[in-house]
Amino acid sequence: MTDSADNYSDLREAVAKLCSDYSGEYWRKIDRAREYPSEFVGALTEAGWLAALIPETFGGAGLPLSAGAAILEEIHRSGGNAGACHAQMYTMGTLLRFGSDAQKQKYLPGIANGSIRLQAFGVTEPSSGTDTGALSTKAELQANHYIVNGQKIWTSRAEHSDLMMLLVRTTPPNANLKKTNGLSVLLVDMQDALNNGMTIRPIRTMMNHATTEVFFDNVKVPVENLIGEEGKGFKYILSGMNAERILIAAECIGDAKWLIEKSVSYAAQRRVFNKAIGENQGIQFPIAKAYANMRAAELMVNEALRLFEAGENPGAEANMAKMLAADASNEAANVAVQTHGGFGFAEEYDIERKFRETRLYQVAPISTNMILSYLAEHVLGLPKSY
Repeated sequence: MTDSADNYSDLREAVAKLCSDYSGEYWRKIDRAREYPSEFVGALTEAGWLAALIPETFGGAGLPLSAGAAILEEIHRSGGNAGACHAQMYTMGTLLRFGSDAQKQKYLPGIANGSIRLQAFGVTEPSSGTDTGALSTKAELQANHYIVNGQKIWTSRAEHSDLMMLLVRTTPPNANLKKTNGLSVLLVDMQDALNNGMTIRPIRTMMNHATTEVFFDNVKVPVENLIGEEGKGFKYILSGMNAERILIAAECIGDAKWLIEKSVSYAAQRRVFNKAIGENQGIQFPIAKAYANMRAAELMVNEALRLFEAGENPGAEANMAKMLAADASNEAANVAVQTHGGFGFAEEYDIERKFRETRLYQVAPISTNMILSYLAEHVLGLPKSY
């Protein structure tokens, strides 16, 4: 099956080799118990793959976003799930681009060597959902600390992170200003916060995603943990969203490739009525269509990466890449279940696990409907719909 149009063959081979030590049985066991894949994340960290995008100055590899995409795609193409750790690749970008020199020196080397995990990203709230400007978690400056009160939801990996990138309101909403004005980004020391007013409540979901609700009750965050300038946090968060969309799109491409390969293999081997089921066009055509859609989505991912690395702002391309790749992986998952028949629902084949895992990306980190709204308004010039 054709690879992405990059030159990371050695990198891909090394990542695949690491992933080969974590078979389907490993992922089934983790999924069954709803555990965090600590051993796998530790191996990725030790090998340096989670520090790939951190500059060499701070102990990382200094690779471009396309290398990060190749790493994540390969994890998923191997049947694994990078959801336990992928946030580190794009969340640290806010610190790298807008953090002070002191903050970068304090945190980035530890993130690079694995002694510090920056996995948690606190943005969404129960009452605001995708409407980030409506968030109400507030931080009031008192002396040399911010006092944080509020609640976040769908904050994945909060229990497995040393730091959280937290978006809060530092200025009350003003009718004369955009709703997104007055938002700020704080870097929260999770252990300190857990001992001083922060509570984490796990949410059990249909896939093993280690997601949580987080409650803040007069949590103190030192003023030196403010990223950039107060009130400009929404802009800082937005700056990393193209990277987030592209990296998750690459994961979806990896999922689609894995699912298609499984479907092809099973269709060639499974015999019913004295012939391989893959001889039937009713089996062939859905797999072939899933492959065509995956390849089309892959090309959009590559285009978004090209523009991103050229220093352009590929908002439309990043969103389309995420939507098309999520659609492709979702279609490939449906085809894989149908091709495998009853065995598609059997845990030991891993199809049902991947079916659940890849379904997430129709909704997160941004729903397909929000992407369509963005394209309608910002690309096609149609009226704003929300």
